[in-house]
Amino acid sequence: MKVAQDMPFGAATRPGDGTSFRLWGPAARRAELALYPALGDQPRLLPASRDAHGWWSCDVPEAGAGQLYHWRIDGELMVPDPASRHNPHGVHAPSCVVDPLAFDWDDGWAGRPWGDVVLYELHVGAFTHEGTFAAAAARLQELAEVGITAVELMPLADFPGRFGWGYDGVLPFAPHAAYGTPDDLKHFVQQAHRLGLMVFLDVVYNHFGPEGNYLHRYAPQFFSATRSSPWGAAINFDGEGSRWVREFFIQNAIYWTQEYRFDGLRLDAVHAIGDDSATHVLEELSRRVREATAGRHVHLVLENENNHHERLSTTPEPGRYDGQWNDDFHHALHVALTGETRGYYHDYGNALGEDPFDLLARCLTHGMLFEDSPRKPGGARAAPRPTPAIPLSVLVNFAHNHDQVGNRAFGERLAVLAGPDAAPLATLLALLTPAVPMLFLGEEFGSTQPWLYFADWQGDLKKAVQEGRKREFGHIAQGPDGQPLELPDPCSAATFEASRPAAAERASPQGQRWLAMVQAALAARRRWLVPRHDQLLTGQHTAQRIDDRALSIEWRYADGQVLALDLNLGAAPVQASPQGSGPVETQDVFRHRWPQDTPAGLWPAWAARWRIGPEITL
Repeated sequence: MKVAQDMPFGAATRPGDGTSFRLWGPAARRAELALYPALGDQPRLLPASRDAHGWWSCDVPEAGAGQLYHWRIDGELMVPDPASRHNPHGVHAPSCVVDPLAFDWDDGWAGRPWGDVVLYELHVGAFTHEGTFAAAAARLQELAEVGITAVELMPLADFPGRFGWGYDGVLPFAPHAAYGTPDDLKHFVQQAHRLGLMVFLDVVYNHFGPEGNYLHRYAPQFFSATRSSPWGAAINFDGEGSRWVREFFIQNAIYWTQEYRFDGLRLDAVHAIGDDSATHVLEELSRRVREATAGRHVHLVLENENNHHERLSTTPEPGRYDGQWNDDFHHALHVALTGETRGYYHDYGNALGEDPFDLLARCLTHGMLFEDSPRKPGGARAAPRPTPAIPLSVLVNFAHNHDQVGNRAFGERLAVLAGPDAAPLATLLALLTPAVPMLFLGEEFGSTQPWLYFADWQGDLKKAVQEGRKREFGHIAQGPDGQPLELPDPCSAATFEASRPAAAERASPQGQRWLAMVQAALAARRRWLVPRHDQLLTGQHTAQRIDDRALSIEWRYADGQVLALDLNLGAAPVQASPQGSGPVETQDVFRHRWPQDTPAGLWPAWAARWRIGPEITL
């Protein structure tokens, strides 16, 4: 099966008729296409024609796949194609024509339903020693055997340098060249599909990175004149000239889901996308992607600090989204286990008059905690208001992700911060609730390897990032004796290498025990939770505080079944006798450190058990 995305941007190969090149550059007075016989050669310059809307075009009958090219703006500036499908030699170097019809896809894969999703967030560069698509594809079988059903790749949009998280991409259509070619990425996706794995991609539509973005020079309409983002100029989705800006990002979403057959997209930090249009760009993007991928299971997921649950739907509705990362769950769980209340943990540690365990309980039964309440400097939120109970199935719960681990001075995971007794329970809580679960790189075997912020910046930008990390974390980077500790250099290759989970840790007895625990928990999820995904009720779930650190949670289903969780997040056993409704004639779903012969009413330390059965009122 041959698949190509026909879009107005970039270079399009025409079978038997060369390649058409198009650039939207309304501020350019002149544009020429520069064709290179080979890298380093002097280019041949061809004039481009302009239409009334700022589009420059040039048709070259002899140009085909592999042709290197730049656009020359106003006779002085060589720039890559912003819609380049491949920039093999870096973001400043020439772009390369790709024939998308050259790859032959297997027939028959239509994806899997949302209720099957078990996400695994993966950084291609850090997942294997080689750091390539090909090496990652060779390890997909391991993830499938654990019970993971969907791999979520951190952003791939090409960025400068050898390594980085990927959130400062500047060529949104070009996979980062250090990971491999476009066909290498397609082979990765195809191998995942052959193993029954879905593949999601993290995309960034709220800003461009600070190096390698030339759009300000010839298409300043890409950037808002009235808004900014935390990472630089905000994207113009509603001002003058925004029509083609909106189309650029919508076409990008369609491109990844169609030309690369991705099964889902996670849209990064959409709270930083400002749009006062009659139809918000997020609504239009969802509708257009669903139209372009009709007949397939393609899932759209948001990250939104302001929550905005109205954008979510339990069915794949045009204009709406299937899921959203639930930061509230992570933050409440993190505070309950570590006691940390700095930064964005501020509101989850009694600052708003609610105990962290009460907040965690409400997260488990109602989903989100706060609605449309941006944080103030220092972490506090402005005018917080509770979110109403929402369908738990539209949320993605996690104990770790790239942000929450990496946005720390030393990138510690919960196994280090909360200890070896608490960390397994955090992961199990993410895996065995009705929300969609997500594991982070190495979490399947309990990795204690840090996940650090790394970016291969050079020059003044490198110095600015290094100094910025010192300002942000220098005051808290202290040892037990109060002496300052040296922060990891974010621009050092050693910091990147230190973030790669260790194969030896996976193979260790402790790593194998963790792996077996996760595998068993996901098997229990497949047996007991996944078949009932569509029967989950909303607003009918309950929680009880049993002790300072113990909770009893009940989730209810339309078939009359109740999934019950008894949880002790404390170092001492608890005497407990929950009151109210509950399941009788229960079947065990999963136990952690809770032996079958435990006396009734005694909850062991650092333990949990899940049971399911029909409800009866006591």
